[in-house]
Order: sequence, then structure tokens, then C-alpha cells
Amino acid sequence: MALITLRRNLCHLSDFRIHGALAALKNHPVIHVHKVAEERLCPWFCSPQSEPFKVRFHHGCCKKFHSENGNDLHPVGEQVFSQAHDWDRPEQNLKSVDDQMFYRRLNNFTSSEEVLSFISTLQTLPDTLAAGALQRICEVEKKDGDQKLPKEILKNSVFQALCIRCEQESSSLPDAVLVTALHALTLLHVDPQSSLLLNLVAECQRRLKRGGLEVHSLCILGESLIQLQGPGCATLELIIYQLQGEKLEEFTPEDIVALYRILQACTEKVDQHQAFLNKLNNFSLSIVYSLSPTLMSQMISALVVLDQTQALPLVIKLGKYAVRHIPHFTNEELRKVLEAFIYFGHSDRFFTKALEQHVASVCLTLDPEVVSKVMEYCSRKQILSKPILDAVAETFVCQSEKFLPHQISELIEPFGKLNYLPPNASALFRKLENMLLTHFNYFPPKTLLKILHSCSLIECHPVNFMAKIFSPCFLQKLQGEELYLDKLSLAQLTQLFLTSVLECPFYKGQKLLPKYQVRSFLTPCSSLETPLDFQLYRSVKIGLIDLLGARLYFASKVLTPYCYTIAFSTAGTWQCGRIQNRRRRRRTGA
Repeated sequence: MALITLRRNLCHLSDFRIHGALAALKNHPVIHVHKVAEERLCPWFCSPQSEPFKVRFHHGCCKKFHSENGNDLHPVGEQVFSQAHDWDRPEQNLKSVDDQMFYRRLNNFTSSEEVLSFISTLQTLPDTLAAGALQRICEVEKKDGDQKLPKEILKNSVFQALCIRCEQESSSLPDAVLVTALHALTLLHVDPQSSLLLNLVAECQRRLKRGGLEVHSLCILGESLIQLQGPGCATLELIIYQLQGEKLEEFTPEDIVALYRILQACTEKVDQHQAFLNKLNNFSLSIVYSLSPTLMSQMISALVVLDQTQALPLVIKLGKYAVRHIPHFTNEELRKVLEAFIYFGHSDRFFTKALEQHVASVCLTLDPEVVSKVMEYCSRKQILSKPILDAVAETFVCQSEKFLPHQISELIEPFGKLNYLPPNASALFRKLENMLLTHFNYFPPKTLLKILHSCSLIECHPVNFMAKIFSPCFLQKLQGEELYLDKLSLAQLTQLFLTSVLECPFYKGQKLLPKYQVRSFLTPCSSLETPLDFQLYRSVKIGLIDLLGARLYFASKVLTPYCYTIAFSTAGTWQCGRIQNRRRRRRTGA
């Protein structure tokens, strides 16, 4: 196995081609040593003005690099060449690195500087561990969500030498090391046209065509090519074809989820791979119990993107095991899980119970997007969860400035739909009213209408805003570029107008013009009225038939002059009572 020797790089530079590295270091200051290394390695990288910032590599001439002798870690940010050591002393032999110890220490680092400082203290480094170091740098950099590698990392001679080594020794790297290095450099946004990545990709393609790449290497390579060349590259099709020929029993859970991610990137070819997806969905039932929170979130998110509505058994099982992971999901992972359950129409009382406990305990630390998604989940599944609604109401009162207009709408709507007023309702709606008064023009018209309509459903009538939303100016904005207002908006406007007529007689402001009023709240896709409980409706209907003697003596779903729909007409029942009284008088001769 090729080794990276971490102590003889500078000797190959022209400035140090004299007898012995020690003499070179004695003749040149430490600052000059670092400057020479930077001048020789800097051309491998892009100009810092490129956006997004990417690394550009050309042909390298240096295969090795220096490192301090010893195992002590440098403080974060300390220069690699901080001291001049006598590397030629015979008592300082090369040290072998224990793999497990290496990865254990590597995983404890939280910054790229710490990783590179640790690498610089090692005498020798096998290729596998060098690729692992690149992977760890990728992980810690992606945690911050930044899309570019810091310039101080790019200029670090240890990082540069790792990259150069991967480029020049690509043909001798083991399969796992090769694909791991390619994946790490891809995620670090190295320029796809750089000589480094072109060499690595070419070597991967040669080995792929020869066959023999293991499942794990195929999965890593597939995801790397998606990042570099997009889902339409021909090599990706060959990877998927080879993966389909492997036995799923030999896949690890990580490989199964990676395969879902690869297929997720090829949504336009879902029909072509549907038979394999069905096989994959059935097999995945057996590994759900072993999935980590991250893998579970990624799998269920892929099922949404791939529109696997026929995989409901898998979704149900994922929901069952997601219960135990709720406290361990990140904000983004929890959002994806909730989004998937909304998409598939799935709900589970145990999941809801666990979600209640989690939201009630950490709601103030949740992202606004997650909070709004939790409320959307409760709204879509009509889950009247008082712990969730109370916690969300308190969060909005404390952190209202963090929420965007669409998130505020998704947060407020469930209160109206579920007809629930939280204990802090006065503070909640006072905060909402202040936000609307301050930022009225920043709210999209339809979003604003949804919020005000939801408030009216729980008798928090938005009297201060009715004149504005009934004005021709607002209605024109609401209509936008469409020829007509949609029926849902018209129904919401009509209900708000009826509220002002029936329940706010003191309101004397702008009225809604008749042409914007509708006669029914039933819309093609939904209804603004609370849906009937079918079992209760059926019980009442049977009872009335037994009481009155026939179905024709009463009416159901009666539309009143004020456009409200009544489940059963009391007028009809009163009329039936008059008919029965007449029959009774005739029989008695009265």
C-alpha cells in the first residue's frame, strides 16, 4: 500500500536542493519555508474571486510534504511549520498509525484546522487514512452549511499535499480509497474540470467498466457522479445496472439508503426502474429497525420524491420505528419525516404522542420551518393536540420575529381549522395583530386572507383589517394577473363579510361588493365548512326517520340566506310536527 511520507516534501523544492534538510532549514527562516511552499503549491488552486469558491488543480510536481515530528496536537490555527526540527536524526523512525485510534481521534475533531494539525503530527499516513482525513474535512465543513472551502484551508500545505497525492497516485489507490477521496473532494466543491477530479473520475470509470467494484464503492461513486455530472451521465446508468445485479441481502443499511438517494436523483426514469424499486421497497421492510435517524429521514424523503405511494407498508413501518428517533432527529430530518407523512396521508397515535412530548419540551429551539410543518401535520390529519398547539402558540409569542409570512399562515390556520383557542390566546392574537399592522404590505394577499379567515373561525374577528381586504385595491392585488378570483378566495372573503354582518354589527366600514360574494362554500377541491362526522350524521338521520316516520319530513345540508350550511333543517322538523298535529286532531275530531 502506498504511504504518504509526511516529512520530506520541502527537500524536493528548488530552494532546498542542498545537502540535507536540516541545513536547508538552518539557512532559511521559518517564514521563508512557508512562503516557498505556498508559492509552489498555490497555482493548483482557483482565484479567490471565483463564485462559488472552488478548488482548481493542475498537474502536481510534489508528491510528499513535511510534518512536525511527534504526536502532540497543534492548537487550532497554528502554523504547520511552527518549529524547525531535525528530521534526519536516526533515532526518529517512522511511526505506524493504528487505524481505529486514528478514526477515533479524527471523529472527535470539529474543524478542518484540527484535522490538518493532527495529520501534520504524523510521520506516515496510509492512503486509506488520508482519504478518511479528506472525508472528515468534508464533514466538518458541511456542518456549517457553507458552500465554499475557507481560503486558509486551501492554502494549507498539508491539505494541498493530500490532494496532490490523490491525483498522482490514483491508479495505485485501492477501490475504497479512490471513491472515498473522490466523494470527499466532490462535496468540498472542487472544480469538476480540475486535473485532480478528471484523473480520479477517469480512473473510477476504468475500474467500473472492468467490473469488480464492491456495492459500497458503487454507491459512493454514483452519488459523486451525480454531484459532478448530474443525473443524466451515462456512467450513472451503468452503476445502477450493476447495482441491480447485486443481491440486496449483501447491502448494508447505509448502502440501501444510498441506492435510494441515487434513484431519487433520476426521477425522470422512475418508471424504468419501478420493478427494481418495488423489490427494493419490499426488502427495506427488513432493515427499518436498524436505520439511524439520519438514514430513516433520507429513506422516507426519497420515497416522497420517487412518489412511491404503493409502498405504504414501508411508510407505516418507518412511522412505527420513527417514534423512538423523534428526540434524536435534527430539525431538517424531522421536517422531512413530517413532510413525508403529510404526503402519504399517514398518521400514528404513538408518533403523535412522541411528537407532543418532543415539541412541548424543545419548541423554543425548533426552526420556524419545523414548527410550521408540525402545525401543518396536525391540520392535515385533524389532530387536536393541545400540548402541541399550546407550545407553538407560546413559541410564536416569544419568537414571532423569526417567522416568515407563509410560516405564520401555516402556524395560525390550524387554530381556526381545529377550532381551538390556546391559554395565551390574547397574547397570541395581540402579537399577530401588531405584526400585521406593522408589516401589512409584506404579506402576500392570499397568505394574509388565509390568516384573517382563520382568526374569524375562532371568533377573533379581524375588524381592524376588514376595510383593507374589502377595498378594490386589495382585491385587485388578490386577483393578480388572473382573469378571475379563485373560488377558495371568494369563499373566504364571503365568510369574512358575513362575520362582519352577523357577529360584528358595530362594523361600519367598507363592504364586500356583491360580485365577490358566493352562494356556497363548497369548492371543487375543498370546503371551508367543517366536514360532517359521517357516523354522527348517520345516527342523527336514522333517529329523525324513526321519530318523524319518513325521510321526506326533514332536510339535510340546507343552505341558509346567509350562506351557512345547516346539517339538518329545524324548519323542516317544525313543519313535520305541524303535519302530525293536524292528523292527530282529525282522528280525535277536534
